[in-house]
Amino acid sequence: MARCGRDVRAHLAEVVERADRDGVPTVITHRGRQVAAVVSIEVLRGCQEWEERQLNQIIDERMANPAPGVPLGEVVRETLALGE
Repeated sequence: MARCGRDVRAHLAEVVERADRDGVPTVITHRGRQVAAVVSIEVLRGCQEWEERQLNQIIDERMANPAPGVPLGEVVRETLALGE
């Protein structure tokens, strides 16, 4: 569901309840552009855990097969850039 910021402010309790109880995210728009979302904390934590697992897997793969002559700092920067 998409709502403008003004609408979300007016119905914040309902938006939060829907995310928490029903798992329904609400996308917040500003001047027609999607800028944020209200999701349950479980969804947020799940996304954060998935991202961390993916980054750790990439780092482990890079560490196991480092490119010759590439400094570790550069490998870490490249890896973090992939997660953005």
